Amino acid sequence: MQASNKLLAHSKRACQLMHTTGRRPAQSVRAMSAQAVQNKPVTIAVDGPAASGKGTLSRNLAKELRLAHLDTGALYRAVGYKTLQAGVPFDDEARIEQLAQSIEASDLASPELRSEATGAAASKVSTLMRVRAAVGEFPKQFAENPPPGSSGAVLDGRDVGTVLLPNATLKLFITASDEVRAQRRLDELKSRGGNLEGVTFEKVLQDMRERDRRDRERAAAPLKAADDAVIIDTSNMNEAQVMDASIAEVKRACPWLLEQSSVGSSS
Repeated sequence: MQASNKLLAHSKRACQLMHTTGRRPAQSVRAMSAQAVQNKPVTIAVDGPAASGKGTLSRNLAKELRLAHLDTGALYRAVGYKTLQAGVPFDDEARIEQLAQSIEASDLASPELRSEATGAAASKVSTLMRVRAAVGEFPKQFAENPPPGSSGAVLDGRDVGTVLLPNATLKLFITASDEVRAQRRLDELKSRGGNLEGVTFEKVLQDMRERDRRDRERAAAPLKAADDAVIIDTSNMNEAQVMDASIAEVKRACPWLLEQSSVGSSS
């Protein structure tokens, strides 16, 4: 019952936050309802640039709605980390493709995937067409066949709604200003501890803008909002407010998902 009350509270507060979202045309509720009737897994695509808050939101949505969660960016981080460990040049697409084909679920648990070096490597390997093709099948299969006990999945990344799951039940694009995202990333790095020599706000901001440029200009699946995605700018929002705004979109696009979650929570 407690989780049910939380969802209800989210839905009520979300009505007050609709002005923070930029809405684009979305799939009709009728089409969404038809999908539920056909018992197809619910898929929520959450895209956006680094440090926009998409990862936190995706985990929160998955937990609240009892859906499976996959961070697709972790797949490229795993490939990037393997590339660094193997000493493979970033222009050796054939060898990096082989590394991508060897990725397993266990590779996604390494704490090394969150390092700045791995993140930079991930941005580079993700520009390679053959690598994206090799990695792309994993999230597609995850969404089509979510783990037992889940009625669907939340996937976050940079091209989930545009390439991996173009027919997702709901698409969200989470963004924030460059400065806000850089400060978030710097705070995250400080919270981890370790050697932060030479790590300044200006350096983090510069690196982030360079990564954004690579992600937006790459030929393979560039970072952009899907035409039917709901855009949420989190620059002046806290975690709870972002969640409220997103729950409002879930309620609009697939209300039965909230009902199912509420029933399951109160039973």
